[in-house]
Amino acid sequence: MSLSPDIKDIVVVIPVFNQLHFTQNCLDSLARAGVAEAQIVIVNNGSTDGTREFLAARPGLRAIHNAENCGCGHAWTQGAKMSAAPWTVMLNNDVLVPPGCLEGLLRFAEEEQFDVVSPAMCEGDADYDFLKFNGEFIQKMAAAHRPDVAHGVCFMVRRRVFETVGYFNNFGGYEDDDFFRRARRAGFRLAITGRAALHHFGSVTQNSIKQQSHGTLKSLGDREYYRRETGQVWLKRKTLQLRDFLRSIWWRHSERLRYGHTLREQRIAGTVKYL
Repeated sequence: MSLSPDIKDIVVVIPVFNQLHFTQNCLDSLARAGVAEAQIVIVNNGSTDGTREFLAARPGLRAIHNAENCGCGHAWTQGAKMSAAPWTVMLNNDVLVPPGCLEGLLRFAEEEQFDVVSPAMCEGDADYDFLKFNGEFIQKMAAAHRPDVAHGVCFMVRRRVFETVGYFNNFGGYEDDDFFRRARRAGFRLAITGRAALHHFGSVTQNSIKQQSHGTLKSLGDREYYRRETGQVWLKRKTLQLRDFLRSIWWRHSERLRYGHTLREQRIAGTVKYL
């Protein structure tokens, strides 16, 4: 029988740029999930909406304040370097984390020997009984996983991964993909697991930044620079894109046929889309 996972072995790093309401909801959900404030590092990327004052009133949280928005990769690195825990969770602030989510990630990673692990997620409108749905979802999807992938909304990293491949580059939008590539090249195992799930409202901070640009900013980060720096020549990139496309179709159809759900779902105005 496996030992019960101990979420005290986790430090949670949350980069924030404004969107205080979502940060508050995220922290409330972590508290309900049994995560102590001392386990949480908030990296405030130059927020101007009262985030700094809110954090000052929560001295149990560890907070880093940047004078300006230094990007997600930079914030992740700042937070991860403050962690001496066996596992570090990089988490968006526009999520709700239910009780049992982190335990599910730990149990899957330890029992199946994975090094970078993400939970399943439902994105979009929170127009449903999240906790009731989550419990039923985990029961049905616990045996499901997608190997060799993770996602930037929430991913848990074993400490030895940082010790081997380093921390995060700051491409301003592609730092998760870059980190996952380096981890795979170093021989570490990645997966998304159905033993844990969360609700993701959906790129709230990124969408806000794009809206504030009045349509001039289509993508965060320099995509061409990222591709050059990571050696993604056209043929290799297109081959991998085709592989990922076919693989995602297989996962989506096989998961839904076997379990009735998929490891990534989206809710829009009461309609569920399987991704």
